[in-house]
Amino acid sequence: MSLSSAYARLTLLALLSASTFYCFYKSRRLKLLKISLNPKDNLNANPISSSNKGKLFFISQTGTSKTLAQRLHNLFKLNDLLFDLIDIKDYEPEDLSKETVVIIIASTWEDGKPPSNASFFANWLADSADDFRVGSLLLSKCKFAVFGVGSTAYGGTFNAVAKDFSRRLRELGANEIVEVGKGDVDGGELDGIFDQWSGKVLRILKGGSMQNGLVFSNGCTGGESDNENIEDGFESEDDENGDVESGIVDLEDIAGKGPSRRSNTVAEVNGKANGQKEMGYKIIGSHSGVKICRWTKSQLRGRGGCYKHSFYGIESHRCMEATPSLACANKCVFCWRHHTNPVGKNWQWKMDDPLEIVNSAIDQHTKMIKQMKGVPGVTQERLTEGLSPRHCALSLVGEPIMYPEINKLVDELHRRQISTFLVTNAQFPEKIKMLKPVTQLYVSVDAATKDSLKAIDRPLFGDFWERFIDSLKSLKEKQQRTVYRLTLVKGWNTEDVDAYFNLFKIGQPDFIEIKGVTYCGSSATSKLTMENVPWHSDVKAFSEALALKSKGEYEVACEHAHSCCVLLAKTEKFKVASGKPFNSMDYMAATPSWAVYGAQEGGFDPDQSRYRKERHHRSSH
Repeated sequence: MSLSSAYARLTLLALLSASTFYCFYKSRRLKLLKISLNPKDNLNANPISSSNKGKLFFISQTGTSKTLAQRLHNLFKLNDLLFDLIDIKDYEPEDLSKETVVIIIASTWEDGKPPSNASFFANWLADSADDFRVGSLLLSKCKFAVFGVGSTAYGGTFNAVAKDFSRRLRELGANEIVEVGKGDVDGGELDGIFDQWSGKVLRILKGGSMQNGLVFSNGCTGGESDNENIEDGFESEDDENGDVESGIVDLEDIAGKGPSRRSNTVAEVNGKANGQKEMGYKIIGSHSGVKICRWTKSQLRGRGGCYKHSFYGIESHRCMEATPSLACANKCVFCWRHHTNPVGKNWQWKMDDPLEIVNSAIDQHTKMIKQMKGVPGVTQERLTEGLSPRHCALSLVGEPIMYPEINKLVDELHRRQISTFLVTNAQFPEKIKMLKPVTQLYVSVDAATKDSLKAIDRPLFGDFWERFIDSLKSLKEKQQRTVYRLTLVKGWNTEDVDAYFNLFKIGQPDFIEIKGVTYCGSSATSKLTMENVPWHSDVKAFSEALALKSKGEYEVACEHAHSCCVLLAKTEKFKVASGKPFNSMDYMAATPSWAVYGAQEGGFDPDQSRYRKERHHRSSH
């Protein structure tokens, strides 16, 4: 055989091998694609077994939804489908990512909301769907169907809970096998509609074909629909319910996610809408707000407190986060509100009475605490303690010190034995001088040089740098405990160790909190990305460099790894002497071993039970 003939045969063999491999690869890809788009096939591939039961939840106020759920549960039993029947108030929503099949029978109660015993699950679902860190694949292995029990007599809120659950579950990656059932308790057809819907669910779970060619899988649709009002393959919720309050969204949980495009709720300031949307907190009067923090909920459940618990002994479940001024004089690039709150150089709004603000804040705070009753992990002891806040963080949003009656407000909080941490953005030095003692006074030091401060804070004042320096000088004159708060933005302000230390000499704070910036999502007002978020190791290295630069004046004292935060402290120790005038020398308390810098616990209280969330993000490749 000639050499050329051998080469020809080898070439032909190589082509045939490559073609065979390519065909096998394409076949495999098509099969995987079909499985990912067809819930029925997935159900057949993963039958409901005794070790992997489906979950049948009911949300009921008068017993109707529970009765329907029991009827469906019996139907599943007759067809050898194994499901656990569960009252949703007894379920830990963090376990939802472990489920493969979920059926929900949900009633809509007052104002388009679920019954109070389901508010925790509803809020968790809303929080997770709105939190970009959770990821759109959290529930990608889960198939679900929702049936709503409502009344058409309530117009726009008819079956609002069921429709909202459906939307939220799809946003988290779950696949809807049957469109939302809409039962009407006043229309006389509830049983008939439920039986039809149940039959569809049963056929799908038993391996039947999808209806009308539709594949209900996270917005992937095929075939046609008679419904003209379709969004992502499902009936959309028109913004008719703009006055219906959304579920509580936690500031630290959402980590600065911009306002929902569906939110129409605004606060009225002097009769004018100021664009302030209620993103997880309650608006008080004309210019104030209060919220329940994710760490408050966490410590109520025995799952640990925030960095203030590690650094200063503040019990997170007894902490109230509030502000008497939603307005601010800066437009910081890392603002979690994406500048939907008002801005201004001076007070220009109708002024509410400080006593009314305190009363309303505590009233709204306790109402939000009460919603945690019955949530897994919450004990009666912690719930009772949470109903009596002992600390107020005046740092929710905006510039609290702009409020003309800030001294009276602080006095009222202290009169009630509520300690105060107040944060100012260092643009009102005269107001710092006029401020009565608070338990702890913070100044935000977002940059160490004039150019970087202008780039990061984007202040309204032309003389912003002079105001900034004067604010630090004013801080030095205060007799209470003082803190510099540094927010590190990688690529913006993490290289100026010498310049930062020079600022320490001006204000001589008692403490320096150094925290990595929280990514707030991209927007027209901020171009920050995850590349600008430092690791905790970066924050630690920066903190150690600053401590070294101080030559013993400051030492690295504590850390809270979960918050990506480190505390520098002067070498003195501090303790407050309550009931009489005090200064920083009156503070002294031993730092617990688990909060000392370098401790194995990383600032997490070992008496609490740490719960680590699973993150499920769609791959960018």
